Amino acid sequence: MGLTARVLAVDAGNSKTDVAVLSPDGTVVGTGRGGGFRPPAVGVETAVDVVAEAVGEAFAAAGVDSVDHVSACLANADFPVEEEQLAAALHARAWGASTEVRNDTFAILRAGVTEPRGVAVVCGAGINCVGMRPDGRTARFPALGRISGDWGGGWGLAEEALWHAARAEDGRGGPTALARTLPAHFGYDTMLALIEALHLGEVEQPRRHELTPVLFATAADGDPVARAVVDRLAEEVVTMATVALTRLDLLEEETPVLLGGGVLAAQHPRLSDGIRDLLAARAPKAVARVVTASPVLGAALLGLDRVGAKPEVHERARAYFEG
Repeated sequence: MGLTARVLAVDAGNSKTDVAVLSPDGTVVGTGRGGGFRPPAVGVETAVDVVAEAVGEAFAAAGVDSVDHVSACLANADFPVEEEQLAAALHARAWGASTEVRNDTFAILRAGVTEPRGVAVVCGAGINCVGMRPDGRTARFPALGRISGDWGGGWGLAEEALWHAARAEDGRGGPTALARTLPAHFGYDTMLALIEALHLGEVEQPRRHELTPVLFATAADGDPVARAVVDRLAEEVVTMATVALTRLDLLEEETPVLLGGGVLAAQHPRLSDGIRDLLAARAPKAVARVVTASPVLGAALLGLDRVGAKPEVHERARAYFEG
């Protein structure tokens, strides 16, 4: 066995996997990148194989073959039982003496705070919110879509925009410029043509996410229907954050509310302003800011928390990822 590094940090999202090996002093000595982590689609072992490729790359760069602790923040780890199952699957690979798995939203949260205290709302393909306190208390949501009460996320926004545009064109709904801008994005003249193309697979389903920026552009041009959808997302983000703050008894304390994921990181003015205004009314002591650091930093810091690393070790790791 080679030299043993302290922490293996893993951030595995639906679209990509990033890993990093940190020495005991917080120096990053190896990194790796792999594909998306999608156990519901491909099975747990196949999904972990994708992580294993990135881990192998990082271990080779670091000159190690194991670590003291594996800190993994994984997409699709939505319930504690799933975190336990995935932790067992990762631990079986013998990458570290101990393994802890959290939902990947915790990586965004920890990346944006200097201590494990605050709330994060992530809006990318889906939407999720978590909160944590230094004493270990957490707040979270299942984040499984409409069956768990969710609204929003890039996929949901695209679907909502299509719904309004389709009804506007055929007369079931009021007028909206979305009936023109959505099909035009794909080179079609009408919503009917776009609907047919989506149904027949001429426009592949993964490309639907391209309609979310079109929705925001249409809202920015003043379309009332598009603006209403954006406003509803601001409402949803603040509702999730406020509930998490309340559960953690942080509503009356100055607390960071971190915003992450592609939709929120884009900082669309109407959405950002709406979130700020609603938070000021409902959680006036919350301090909102967008997280731009790589989520694997959050996984690394959570791992360093777990092994009791000193503040200067945390600072060295943060400097690497933010530098």
